[in-house]
Amino acid sequence: MVLKKSSSLKSLKIKNTKIAIILSRFNEEIGRSLFRGAKLGFRESGVVESDIHLYEVPGAFEIPLAALTAARSGRYAGIVCLGAVIRGDTPHFEYVCEGVTHGILQAQLQTGLPIAFGVLTTDTIQQAMARAREGRENKGYEAAKVVIEMIALVKKLKKKH
Repeated sequence: MVLKKSSSLKSLKIKNTKIAIILSRFNEEIGRSLFRGAKLGFRESGVVESDIHLYEVPGAFEIPLAALTAARSGRYAGIVCLGAVIRGDTPHFEYVCEGVTHGILQAQLQTGLPIAFGVLTTDTIQQAMARAREGRENKGYEAAKVVIEMIALVKKLKKKH
């Protein structure tokens, strides 16, 4: 079964919303492309560039601490985590992927702040480049749209009826 993406993500708009992007510098070319994709997604959703704050970290393993710190700062409505971990010849790939995934999840659950996972975990650089290509299929773009949707949902869930 193939699931199709909802078209509602493209139409959701928010304004006056500060967003943090945590970007790994490791596999920098891929990360920069994911960042461009995220900016496109935010721009389409009404987020102005001055409300997007970029924080760079050395590698993917450092993303969770930066995300948790940004979330606890109270300055942001949502966070997008971007980077690329590409399989090598050692088990290092599994440890990094597991740590990043678990760390981002914990940051989100501990703070209640929407944090999108835009960290590519691929077998090859070609797979990573395909997921970071320009346009709306870019995983950074998708992560931006996910965090926008989750910001709106969390606000709705917190409202008293």
